[in-house]
Amino acid sequence: MNRIGILTAGGDTPALNATIYGAVIRANQLRVEVFGFIKGFNGLLNPEAPHVHLNPLLIPIPELDPARGGTILGASRDYVGSDDREIVLQAVSRLKRLQIDGLICVGGDGTLNGMMNLADHIPVVLAPKTIDNDLGLNYPDEVNEWVRSDENDPKSCRKEPGRPFRLEEMINYVTPGYASAVYVTSRSVQRIRTTAESHRRIAIIEVMGRDSGMIALGTAYGQPDLIMVPEVPIDPEILAEKVIRLIEIQKHALMVVSEGVRDASGRFLGDVTAGTDPAGNLIYRGAAETVKNMLVDQLSDHYFIGKRRHESAEAAIFVRKVGHDQRGGRPIRFDRLQAALLGAKAVELLLERRYSEIATLSYRDGGLEVESVESHKLRDRYGVIHYRPMAPSFYDAERMQPSAQGVEYLRTIFTNSVSHGDIEAILPMFSTGNLVQPYHSVNVDVHKRIRRLKP
Repeated sequence: MNRIGILTAGGDTPALNATIYGAVIRANQLRVEVFGFIKGFNGLLNPEAPHVHLNPLLIPIPELDPARGGTILGASRDYVGSDDREIVLQAVSRLKRLQIDGLICVGGDGTLNGMMNLADHIPVVLAPKTIDNDLGLNYPDEVNEWVRSDENDPKSCRKEPGRPFRLEEMINYVTPGYASAVYVTSRSVQRIRTTAESHRRIAIIEVMGRDSGMIALGTAYGQPDLIMVPEVPIDPEILAEKVIRLIEIQKHALMVVSEGVRDASGRFLGDVTAGTDPAGNLIYRGAAETVKNMLVDQLSDHYFIGKRRHESAEAAIFVRKVGHDQRGGRPIRFDRLQAALLGAKAVELLLERRYSEIATLSYRDGGLEVESVESHKLRDRYGVIHYRPMAPSFYDAERMQPSAQGVEYLRTIFTNSVSHGDIEAILPMFSTGNLVQPYHSVNVDVHKRIRRLKP
């Protein structure tokens, strides 16, 4: 191959530029040109196919900084659908007009599905990313645990209980972006803790995690008192008992809750809006507020006014949502390194003609190694790729904390995950120049490099 393309699709993460950087550096070594497509699959759907030459003369453009969060190529949640063959052929035609020999897609399960719609026409591979850390399998035969009560109704699909497994069995141990997101949520817990502690209140912090509790699990590094995840239903009475026990001892409590948590009936505690995002995912809001209301009902004003000297249960409990802070900002060392290695691996997969594969990280001998897996191995018997749930063995439901295996899983990722460079990057925050100079967006410089096809 002489020229390959790369795009970043779906939601942004802190590690996307690092993935692109790793791909470009490896392509330079192999003397391959790299064109980056603007705004993910949206760029392929555009008749002009806006793109940037990322390594003219086999040198990375200066805007490509692996320590910069987000993606200089832009991202969107547009996808190439399987139901419109004409649009697929048009996208492929644009790639061929640019003499693109293969395409790297950086994304999660939605990106993988969109990528595979191009696979019959052009070589494609995936470099994984998602802050939710839900792309892959806990063990190879986990795909067989998805069953339907009605073979013809995808909505009737459910996952049967899994089996014990070793960390070495995991397919795609961790995805770039996850570590930086956990760094943000853990710091948020530490900062909000002092407010709850000072005012003798109960804090409930909501983190991302629609179907997987991996971000909440990792937030254990911030030392929350209780962690609630989508995989384990919440029992209001048991939760209230645990909170009272904490308050009696330390006069306050702090909890972390995933946005997708459910009750014993399987009902989502967060409000589900009428619509979905462009990738087809339900949008959940208000899980932490619902948990607060649970506690208000269980504990009542009498407890807080009579014993804790608060105005009311409502006043004693407050909610904070970390939100999009989890997606943005500088990636920490772990994400910069592993994302770059996976981007490089994606280039190698194309040149080795291992098409439709996914670059992955695997647990080997106590550390992580870069490998790959054929994408079809992530599909269930119905051809569907599902999110990877947090393994029940990672979570101690009684303590509402990581289990021993969960601790071992997290330790592998986060030991030495932050570098001195990450600490030093904080220092320029209070530079006087920030007060007198406007922010300069990298988009301004990248826009000057964009080239377009003539429709």
